[in-house]
Amino acid sequence: MNRKQFFLGIILASLIGGVVALAGANYLSRQNSATNFSEKQESSFVNWLNNEKFTVPDGINFVAAAGLVTPAVVHVKSTVNVPQGQRGADPFEEFFGFRMPDRGQAPREGRSSGSGVIISSDGYIVTNNHVIENSSRIDISLEDNTRYSARVIGTDPTTDLALLKIEAEGLPFVKFGDSDQVKVGQWVLAVGNPFDLTSTVTAGIISAKARNIGILRDLENNLQIESFLQTDAVVNPGNSGGALVNLAGELIGINTAIASRTGTFNGYAFAIPTSIVKKVMDDLLEFGTVQRGLLGVQIRDVSPELEEYLGEKLGVNRGVYVMDVNEGSGGAEAGLKKGDVIIGVDGVETFNVAKLQEMVARKRPGDKVEVKYLRSGKQMTAKATLKNISGDTKIVRKEVPKQVSFGGVVFEDVKADLKNRLKLQGGASIISIDNEAWKKSGAKVGFIITSVIGSDGRYRISNAEDMSNILNNSKGEEVVILGVYPNGQEYYFEVKID
Repeated sequence: MNRKQFFLGIILASLIGGVVALAGANYLSRQNSATNFSEKQESSFVNWLNNEKFTVPDGINFVAAAGLVTPAVVHVKSTVNVPQGQRGADPFEEFFGFRMPDRGQAPREGRSSGSGVIISSDGYIVTNNHVIENSSRIDISLEDNTRYSARVIGTDPTTDLALLKIEAEGLPFVKFGDSDQVKVGQWVLAVGNPFDLTSTVTAGIISAKARNIGILRDLENNLQIESFLQTDAVVNPGNSGGALVNLAGELIGINTAIASRTGTFNGYAFAIPTSIVKKVMDDLLEFGTVQRGLLGVQIRDVSPELEEYLGEKLGVNRGVYVMDVNEGSGGAEAGLKKGDVIIGVDGVETFNVAKLQEMVARKRPGDKVEVKYLRSGKQMTAKATLKNISGDTKIVRKEVPKQVSFGGVVFEDVKADLKNRLKLQGGASIISIDNEAWKKSGAKVGFIITSVIGSDGRYRISNAEDMSNILNNSKGEEVVILGVYPNGQEYYFEVKID
């Protein structure tokens, strides 16, 4: 090699190194600025099997998938406040309308546990809403026993999903698979923490798809979505929120429920498919709340029982019967009418309510769907623009509650859903306590302060800023703090304001 070739080689190597560095920087930039989990997962250099066309060698082998997934399935432990037992009359209760537990006794803390799945290297975790519902604190344990405290990014009770965040980087995660490609009869693995047994892997097959088992309830708007993957992989209490994966180690579902009269596995379990999970997680990441697109029709499965109820023959064995169409809805504007039988959405057959709801639940307000339906035996199609619960196509963003700190205690405006559930006019939630006097007084994270009694009388608390102002005006005094826990238990305590 002559001198000229040597220097050319150095220049070429430098150029290649620069390109690689720029590509790496671009990947990291995409990871931090991503607004959905496809971008977050694509921008990582980890969590890929070496062969993209992964096939199981020498028959069935679960080792590769189990090894890939278990480090990214976490143990979720929630702390909730449990009501105390009944006790004798309390003069303070009679006067102010609040019950005081025995001196020195704080409300009892209960604990529940489940599982979660890391879905990005920067610490986002998907779990079930019922695993963390009404919790005052959420603790996360990784497979290697590393512990973190998690915060809730958003929840969706209508699909029983929640998105959590821990402050960590470079974590292993499970890549989203395509639940649409899952076939009945294919092998799957369930990974979770049943009975607090960390990183447990069980195997089974997909037994059915698009199952509606009637476990979710949305009493306000009737918007619950159930289109479960059914599996015979063993799932028990503690598996909730854990991963259902294919043999390539891809996430195809979040384990949610079991069919059992005993509370333990009895042959069947149910998982939310990733077709729903991914959409809900992307919504919670970007907006803090789920964007639900609605067709605006009231529906039932076609069946002999429905024909008997209607008193007429429908001339079709399966499909989704339109019982009514809401005025001004996307369905009405597309021309759908009572008596139509919907059999497809966007080219996918929808022969039952669960599958139709799943297909529509993937969309946001303003999105269009092509609906295939039968009217008097004639097949027709229509383009419908989905709307939200308010009847328009606006995107709704979650309002971030205002936080205020005073003397090591952080207060937050009470979230709207919590105010509605507890029928409160206002209040300030305690979200962290770094003050020994408040801790010793019986204050707990999650407690909602509704009133403060000081030397000048009783003050109603409307929000966190209100709470801060009243405490500032009460320095040096001993005040009585009154309020309620998220479980509805009323409580009060006394504390000196420094």
